[in-house]
Amino acid sequence: MTSNARPARSSSRKRPRPPAAESGGEQLMKIGEAAKALGVEAYVLRFWETQFPFLRPRHAQSKHRFYSAQDLRTLRMIKRLLHEERFTIEGAKKYIREVGLEHALSGKQPPSPTHGASNARAGSGAGPAGGDSARRALAEVRRELESLHKLLEN
Repeated sequence: MTSNARPARSSSRKRPRPPAAESGGEQLMKIGEAAKALGVEAYVLRFWETQFPFLRPRHAQSKHRFYSAQDLRTLRMIKRLLHEERFTIEGAKKYIREVGLEHALSGKQPPSPTHGASNARAGSGAGPAGGDSARRALAEVRRELESLHKLLEN
């Protein structure tokens, strides 16, 4: 009896190999893995690359992006500024320029409340040292407005 089964074909598509890490053995993540770890979509990371020149992941010969642990740390800082602290893109760039990348990565409050980045936030006159109570009050007002908006849409 002859079998009509075909032999298993090996895929002609090769998986991209991460570029050699300079610090030997460093774990690199693909863009999809990094996006999932941060809770955003991959296109968001690609967009942030265009907006923040200091964000430069490594690229394989196939042009696939690979993110290091330091890149993820930088991405978390950008996400914190944009999503939690409600900076605009331009405001976040200005803030990082004024306080420095390392200070922004540390997540600490800026050296002085009169540093000039206070107007960098969308819809907030308070600076980064503006106080948690004001931030909480604004968040509550926002939630109430969003719930009213949903009611009006229906």
